[in-house]
Amino acid sequence: MNLRYRLLVVDIDGTLQGRSRAISAEDIAALAEVRDFGVQVALSTGRVVQACSEVLSKLSLNKGYHIFFDGALVVSPEWGHEVYAEPLDPVVLEEAIEFAHLEDIPLELYSATHYFAEQENWSTQAHRQYFGLEPTMGAFDGLWERERIIKGGLVALSHDEADKVMTFCKQFDGSLHFSWARTPAYPGVGFINVLAPGVSKGRALEALTSHLGIPLDEVVAIGDGANDIPLLSTVGLAIVMGNATDDVKAVADYVTSDVDHNGVAAAIKKFLL
Repeated sequence: MNLRYRLLVVDIDGTLQGRSRAISAEDIAALAEVRDFGVQVALSTGRVVQACSEVLSKLSLNKGYHIFFDGALVVSPEWGHEVYAEPLDPVVLEEAIEFAHLEDIPLELYSATHYFAEQENWSTQAHRQYFGLEPTMGAFDGLWERERIIKGGLVALSHDEADKVMTFCKQFDGSLHFSWARTPAYPGVGFINVLAPGVSKGRALEALTSHLGIPLDEVVAIGDGANDIPLLSTVGLAIVMGNATDDVKAVADYVTSDVDHNGVAAAIKKFLL
């Protein structure tokens, strides 16, 4: 056991889960073994809390603290205790909703507990099928006053939709932060997280390690996406999946196997066990 590291932070999509959505038995066993040795394990994901319940249960991580919403929320789902939250500014959110209506851009919104949508579309169906999330349907009028919205979401299925998303991003450049992500389950689809300025997985990790009393150089992180770069650039040991792009691999201390060949388990066995 390598006693140098006390916290392991792991991404989900493209890291633990590939196109099949299955987490390998090898990865599950390695994560359980490292926890038995006393290393804390936290997930770090762009997903909302509700979309992680199955993964948390499968990995027996319900009682720990995890990073959600691409870093906008650090919470323990089991205890309901928030360590860090960076919601969207209500004034900016109102302007964003008005602009989305004007440009006919489907915008989704998320609080810590609810998923909001104004109309049925490909994305609402995908959220039901992939995450088991049922949207709260209805007009967004005044929602910024009634709910603490932590994240917005945009989806680009085509070049035309990607152009509309870029128009939205340019309109709110500086007042919102945009994190582009992909999942192996839907190759070719762009998922864009709409966040408060300054939000990142790295900033969230700083809040989490401060709460846990663990120095950043005693943290190992494993990820594959561009949204993982702020996280990987912050930790003592940055491990990148073999299926990651070159820009992500550039910040790695080590590149492990890809998601379909138990990259997480291989990294844990090499550096932690």
